[in-house]
Amino acid sequence: MAELLHTGEELRQRLVAGAGGRGVVMTMGALHEGHATLVRAARERLGPEGTVVVTVFVNPLQFGAGEDLDRYPRTLEADLELAAEAGADVVFAPPVEEVYPGGEPQVRIAAGPMGERYEGASRPGHFDGVCTVVAKLLHLTAPDVAFFGEKDAQQLAVVRRMATDLNFPVEVVGVPTVREGDHVALSSRNRYLSEVERVSARELSRALLTGVQVAPKGPAAVRRAAQAVLEAAAGAEPPVVLDYLALIDPADFTEAADDHTGEAVLAVAARVGTTRLIDNVRIHF
Repeated sequence: MAELLHTGEELRQRLVAGAGGRGVVMTMGALHEGHATLVRAARERLGPEGTVVVTVFVNPLQFGAGEDLDRYPRTLEADLELAAEAGADVVFAPPVEEVYPGGEPQVRIAAGPMGERYEGASRPGHFDGVCTVVAKLLHLTAPDVAFFGEKDAQQLAVVRRMATDLNFPVEVVGVPTVREGDHVALSSRNRYLSEVERVSARELSRALLTGVQVAPKGPAAVRRAAQAVLEAAAGAEPPVVLDYLALIDPADFTEAADDHTGEAVLAVAARVGTTRLIDNVRIHF
């Protein structure tokens, strides 16, 4: 069983220097197979001598007005079991007052222009909250390597840029998205979907995979193909209500040009019923 810790002092006493290095997987709990994949990636990278820390903290700073902070599932006992089975040594689950000891922080890290596009435009201030808590957890856990899922592509890009710009001594590693049998990306929010909503939610991944299939024809063809699927899904019951579909340059999270070469991220965000879902795929042109 992984050791469960709640305070920074407990963490400092536990995390003595080890030969195998230290890795962290940051989560908001409600762990699923996608999180387990991150933990296994950390365990494989660090080997048996290393220390793998999983953080479980529902960060209030990254929830906007009307979002589901109170509704977000808290399942610590199950999280501890899943983390241990996947290879974690420590689960750090601090209370809010441990992470924000002075109350709501007056000093925060701004995500800058990268944090104002797409998800940032739909959820103002979200990435400032992400950067602030990730910075604090990096200080508390002091890892050599931090593992983040590629499903949250913009979060991964912003955290990487923050680590570079602010000289954090950590390597940020992206781990591929885990999908269920119907190709829906694993997410803690999938549990909010009804059976019929789940059917509509499949259209997000179908749009992305349709875009991948036409990638040899170039970025414009990818956008058109994915858009056509989502336009049809808007007439489904229940409908897929599109927030954005974008083909993005991952270097700065701006829209990729029609003559873009190299890697791009085809990203989508949409609402099915009351549940907002995001997904993406990586395409090489």
